[in-house]
Amino acid sequence: MGKCAFVTVGSTQFDLLIETIVHDPNVLQTLVDCLQINKLILQIGNSQMPLIDNISIPIECYPYKDSIENDIQQADIVISHAGAGTILQALEAHKPLLVVVNEKLMNNHQLEIANEMEQHGYLFHCTCSKLATTLKQFVNHTFKQYEKGDPLLFGQYLNKIMS
Repeated sequence: MGKCAFVTVGSTQFDLLIETIVHDPNVLQTLVDCLQINKLILQIGNSQMPLIDNISIPIECYPYKDSIENDIQQADIVISHAGAGTILQALEAHKPLLVVVNEKLMNNHQLEIANEMEQHGYLFHCTCSKLATTLKQFVNHTFKQYEKGDPLLFGQYLNKIMS
């Protein structure tokens, strides 16, 4: 059975991430050759539906579902926007996580969250321009396991870094 990558932008519009995943040959080659991914699931939110002609692996694409839990569970790697809820959901499922920061967002607290979680060894983060390079770091890398804890502590942590 093959490996699956799940890409999610949550409820946002992050066209650049979706376009980079589908149309950057270096990203697709890294996913297929280095990480042995042979299926992509894209949750695109408000982003434009990508043209998926001439793509070497099957792609399932949808804007929204009631829950992305099943997609996270079946994924071998999760590539996500830097929303706190999505980060927490992927880490609690113990999935290798690459957080892609949307540089177009103003007052980008997402970058602070991604930096902090990477420093603790839970995930890698990057921008779209560094996606292929960062994906290569996943080969033979083991992340620190995130243990589900008191949700109030995570909320307090978010409040601390956002104030």
